[in-house]
Amino acid sequence: MATAYCMKCRQKREIRNPKPVTLKNGRPALQGVCPVCGTKMFRIGKA
Repeated sequence: MATAYCMKCRQKREIRNPKPVTLKNGRPALQGVCPVCGTKMFRIGKA
């Protein structure tokens, strides 16, 4: 499972429902939801 930093919880957590996305500049990223607070999480570079 992929992990990312949650800005609301201020901790690293596993991303729930991760889905690969591509940024405008073509870099891969993962986008999902924090399992604790429900805030959108984002990790650049792993898709």
